[in-house]
Amino acid sequence: MEKHHLPHDHGQKSENILERLPSPEELSAVSEIFRQLGDVSRIRIFWILCHCEECVINLSAMVDMSSPAVSHHLKQLKTSGLVISRRDGKEVYYKAADTEQVKILHRMIEDMLAMRCPTK
Repeated sequence: MEKHHLPHDHGQKSENILERLPSPEELSAVSEIFRQLGDVSRIRIFWILCHCEECVINLSAMVDMSSPAVSHHLKQLKTSGLVISRRDGKEVYYKAADTEQVKILHRMIEDMLAMRCPTK
């Protein structure tokens, strides 16, 4: 990465920080994840799926939304890599992906709300 020279020197060694600043491309992935969780319904669905595996019909009842609306949110969560699915016959089940990223987001949501997770 090229060395940055700032117009003003405030004695903060800002150039060192700029050397470690991720590229816009790298940060766009983070931005996309936060955009997905910028919707209350998606956060609710994501939080539920961090604790259990469910089908669309049950999720719809849990969050009091129509199945098409829940499916729309699930598609977005799945595209972003936060949720995975599996098919069992005609039924499709969803759960949070088993990734460090998902674990961090789940912890972050609960820490911000000072919530306790239900036992599995």
